[in-house]
Amino acid sequence: MSSYWQNKQVLVTGAGGFIGSHLTERLVNEGAQVRAFVRYNSRGDPGLLRLVEAGTRSKLNIIAGDVRDNEAIRQAMKDCDCVFHLGALVSIPYSYLHPIETAETNIMGTLNVLSASRTEEIQRLVVTSTSEVYGTAQRVPIDETHPLQGQSPYSASKIGADKLAESFFCAYNVPVVTLRPFNTYGPRQSARAVIPTIITQALTQSIIHLGNLETTRDFTFADDTVNGFLKAGETSGIEGKTINLGSGTEISIGNLAQKIIQITDRAVRIEIDKDRLRPKGSEVYRLLSDNALAGRILGWKPEISLEQGLEITMKWIHDHLDLYRIGTYEF
Repeated sequence: MSSYWQNKQVLVTGAGGFIGSHLTERLVNEGAQVRAFVRYNSRGDPGLLRLVEAGTRSKLNIIAGDVRDNEAIRQAMKDCDCVFHLGALVSIPYSYLHPIETAETNIMGTLNVLSASRTEEIQRLVVTSTSEVYGTAQRVPIDETHPLQGQSPYSASKIGADKLAESFFCAYNVPVVTLRPFNTYGPRQSARAVIPTIITQALTQSIIHLGNLETTRDFTFADDTVNGFLKAGETSGIEGKTINLGSGTEISIGNLAQKIIQITDRAVRIEIDKDRLRPKGSEVYRLLSDNALAGRILGWKPEISLEQGLEITMKWIHDHLDLYRIGTYEF
């Protein structure tokens, strides 16, 4: 167990989400006192935290609210040492339909977290960005100086949030670090993401329905991404930095699907579903991370290969197929 996080008071926004639930679980196991901020719903559902082992979940202080509520955020942050801000609307297709809600949540929610971090004098704030802010690559590999391109309302909202974080560091010296994960995957991920979409169909159906097969992505296993978050929370002297967390390798969606089909050892074919295609000007055709900065200042590098990660993820999904609406286009 890392001595750094022992008894640290930590807030995780978006704790009920995919990366957030893995990060929250890891922090508890590292000895932190964790407040898990989840989006309120009338069912009292803590999101993916419901899938965390009961003994770990019992150690959490679960707080239901909305990142758009400034007072709720401020109260949740009181007396915290470190804040990991992952709360966001993350679906690109959803952002096409609801750009206002996406902007309100991702921009104003981040502004609330930044403002509370300033007034509560938080020692370290880690803000979650996304590789989508880069748009389709103008050069590869993509380092942190690559131009930002708002090719969807979602990516535009995250660019706005990133710039607010930058401004609060420059104007108010808020000790913020911004992380840009590249396509994290692993157990618990919803079928909104491409790997669970492929796996659930490959395990159960004869046809896999997908969108663009030529686009390439840089996939990082959840445990590796969480390691990057922890290092960003505990490494001194990196305030104001923006850091990529990616594997530094790319694969097309078509080749990814073939790799998954090979693992299942089933006779499955692929069909393109036009409803899953992004608008042409909004499609991000290539993402490939330059992770040199993360290696240099965090001592971070991915440890789980895509093949290993797919095996782990497929086993988990196979054992939890009841959680998925197989074949339904999730967004």
